[in-house]
Amino acid sequence: MTTLFSAGTIGAISVSNRVVMAPLTRARADMEGLPSRYAAQYYAQRASAGLIITEATNISKQARGYAYTPGIYTDAQIVAWREITEEVHRAGGKIVLQLWHTGRIAHSSLHDGKPPVAPSEIQAGDMVFTEDGAARPSMPRALELDEIPSIIDDYVLAARHARAAGFDGVEVHAANAYLLDQFIRDSTNRRTDAYGGSVENRTRLPFEVTKAVADVFGPDRVGVRLSPITRAVGDTPLDSDPVGTYKRMAERLGTLGLAYLHCVEGQTQGDNAATSFDFQSLRRAFGGSYIANNSYDRTLAVEAVATGHADMIAFGRPYIANPDLVERLRAQAPMAAGDEKTFYGGGAAGYVDYPALDGVTAND
Repeated sequence: MTTLFSAGTIGAISVSNRVVMAPLTRARADMEGLPSRYAAQYYAQRASAGLIITEATNISKQARGYAYTPGIYTDAQIVAWREITEEVHRAGGKIVLQLWHTGRIAHSSLHDGKPPVAPSEIQAGDMVFTEDGAARPSMPRALELDEIPSIIDDYVLAARHARAAGFDGVEVHAANAYLLDQFIRDSTNRRTDAYGGSVENRTRLPFEVTKAVADVFGPDRVGVRLSPITRAVGDTPLDSDPVGTYKRMAERLGTLGLAYLHCVEGQTQGDNAATSFDFQSLRRAFGGSYIANNSYDRTLAVEAVATGHADMIAFGRPYIANPDLVERLRAQAPMAAGDEKTFYGGGAAGYVDYPALDGVTAND
């Protein structure tokens, strides 16, 4: 029987266990989009995960919605990320890059005073972080139809850069109410052209982006993240038919032969809601490997893999203070608590200084 600690493959990527380090924005990059100088150490400390999915990474300067988040659109960024992938591989880990465009969840100060872009001119709520502190997202402008090919081109270039940086694959971030998810939801997409209206039209851009990225990296090294019932980011309303809409999205993605589908099963940072929405219908529609995410503990994770609910389980916040999370899960050892004051921004403190059990890192 497959267990949480069984080796296997996800797409073309071999994994040593079924534990995934989920994407975690830590806001430690510089304003040129270069990852923190501590990032190689940070990710390598966590390389005992079966798979690491990096923090969300901007595909272009236009894609940026928060200050101090990394990018993958310049040569310097490729060099910086290559150091990280090499350290993770030396430590025996596998790592994929999450490709991100925040869309309307952004502030004009991050775009030289220009408004962020979105499917439709609908302002987001909540707050984003700028160099001057928290601010409400700016009113976006709707992308013109003839601009959409350039968005796809940006994803393609980012995928090429990720490949050059030595990543084992990429994950297309189509979740959490960011740009691709804004196209999917009828609450944020009021377009009347080929990218709005029907479910087919609203799922068109995420599908076209993923297909283009798969053509670069190979489909069996590409995953996609979806979040049908997450509304926290930008106070974004849910789609009017989450099951039908996201099932169709998963079905379309399933035609590409991708490595995996990664679903946030509930409200981000909320309770696990794996049984309150028919996530298995998405999994069946997709037809491939499935990563489950959202407030899983050891008991839930072990059961989910043993029963076939998921092929892998992604853990987010527990990885902040537990670089050796796999070892702790295996040993049923206590988990360290992270210091929320150092979750975002700063340097080494609260980033690379959490000890492994007995003061020994997972890969020493």
